[in-house]
Amino acid sequence: MDPEESLLETEEAMHNALEHLAHEFATVRTGKASPALIENLDVFVRSYGSNMKLKQLAVISSPEPRMLNVSPFDPSTTPEIERAIRESKLGLNPAAAERSIRVPIPELSEERRREMVKLVKQLGEEAKVRIRGIRKDGMDAAKKMKADNSLTEDGQKDHEAEVQKLTDSHVKKVEELVTAKEADVMKV
Repeated sequence: MDPEESLLETEEAMHNALEHLAHEFATVRTGKASPALIENLDVFVRSYGSNMKLKQLAVISSPEPRMLNVSPFDPSTTPEIERAIRESKLGLNPAAAERSIRVPIPELSEERRREMVKLVKQLGEEAKVRIRGIRKDGMDAAKKMKADNSLTEDGQKDHEAEVQKLTDSHVKKVEELVTAKEADVMKV
């Protein structure tokens, strides 16, 4: 493996860690209705005999700022979808209508907002750990290239400096995402 390829792989892996964090943040409740809030809930569908993601079973829309509308493709799955939403840790109380399920998004209490901020910080820390793991892999790749004589000692130091620079910039981006999501959660 050449140094350029190694750096590109490291950067791509760090970018994927950031994307994963952004996806995780989409599931954190802020008091606004967002289909991302429930689209990845696991729903056990007895007639299919398996767990499926809610987005595979229904169309999820947000007709109002504080309301989600779930329209199942198969109306017979409505009770299972309703149960999965109710039993999730999101604190939502769905109501089945004729051909859809209405999910009102209640205002978050101050205590619940603080819990959400803790969750956001925890997710941010997990992303930083992921990025540091990727950094270690990049550093190990530099040592391996040095051992294989495809890098000089100075080349190894330069490569490690580049990996560290990538790590620092991605950790900074994680902190910015955490700060922005924290402000979003605490906004009334």
